[in-house]
Amino acid sequence: MTFKSKLPINCPSCESELKVTQLSCEHCQTTVNGLFTLPLLLRLSKEEQEFILAFFLSSGSLKQMALQMNISYPTVRNKLDDIIAHIQQLQKTE
Repeated sequence: MTFKSKLPINCPSCESELKVTQLSCEHCQTTVNGLFTLPLLLRLSKEEQEFILAFFLSSGSLKQMALQMNISYPTVRNKLDDIIAHIQQLQKTE
């Protein structure tokens, strides 16, 4: 079984947002250093990212998502609204 490391988005010590400071190419060993902000979608929680992927794969059908997730349509709608609010909050801080 292969385990992939999850990209941390918050500091394990103080919970502040982490920034990317180095990118590396495995092929030619080139490294790029700087201070880069994570893309907006990567700053969402794993659960939020999985919800967005499911939303996309269901062609935006909340009804279909509710059936697949075995939860009510209003619960799915509320989850979507929460993610939208979180994304809007992240956009304000950019």
